Amino acid sequence: MTAQQETAPGYRPGRTLPFRVEAVRQLRRRRTAVVAVILTVLPFVLAVAFAIGGGGGGGDGAGQEQRIDLTDTATVSGLNFATSALFLSAGFLLVIPVALFFGDTVASEAGWSSLRYLLAAPVPRARLLWSKLVVALTFSVAAIVLLPLLSLAVGTVAYGWHPLQSPTGSSIPAGDALFRLALAVAYVFVSQLVTAGLAFWLSTITDAPLGAVGGAVGLTIVGNLLDAVEALGSWREFLPAHWQYAWADAIQPQLEWTGMIKGASVSVACALVLFALAFRGFARKDVVS
Repeated sequence: MTAQQETAPGYRPGRTLPFRVEAVRQLRRRRTAVVAVILTVLPFVLAVAFAIGGGGGGGDGAGQEQRIDLTDTATVSGLNFATSALFLSAGFLLVIPVALFFGDTVASEAGWSSLRYLLAAPVPRARLLWSKLVVALTFSVAAIVLLPLLSLAVGTVAYGWHPLQSPTGSSIPAGDALFRLALAVAYVFVSQLVTAGLAFWLSTITDAPLGAVGGAVGLTIVGNLLDAVEALGSWREFLPAHWQYAWADAIQPQLEWTGMIKGASVSVACALVLFALAFRGFARKDVVS
């Protein structure tokens, strides 16, 4: 029997589980709505918090100890407010939606006992993982972009459209600062690829979505703790967590690329290994759920 006779007429493996279908399925999930609501509300919560607390106004308090903190200038302009929101959320808050979108995608199918039916549809295993990976990437980008974008809008309405002022007193013209902010957001996404890879890999080896999501978040926290151990010295440079705030170099008066290039290299290299492990392991996995 030839290969053409072994498959149904018109069957094209590359056309199974298209992006639109998987995207709609994930969009209808409750956790997607919850993430969207939290990220939408957060800029307003921060604006209220700065209003109640008096917000930073450029860090000019005479006689007080000065320290570099992006929130010191949060109320100077909309650009400063968006930068502060990114600073406050990049270390942990934005890790959650990325871990959710990647860790919940395959494991949830196994948990619902629908994974074997998808594969019997028939959807090739590599095609199934690729579709879910692309959708998870898309949703993660949307989540990471949504927060600074809404913060920029809320901050501009509340504080106006002015140059981006750094805590040291220097400023960057608004047009240039907008590009710098976009660059910072792009780097934050790249830095989250390690969490994405961890969650995706764990999602392919467990039937418990919470285990995959929690495991990715937990290992990310462990990475942050290890980076805080100064005794490790230069070995910390191999930790993705060591470079998670390298995006701050993008909003300095003099744009500095070194840290972001090193951080992106470490993050992408680790993520590629983890994604490869996910595809390799799932191709050999005995799917019974």
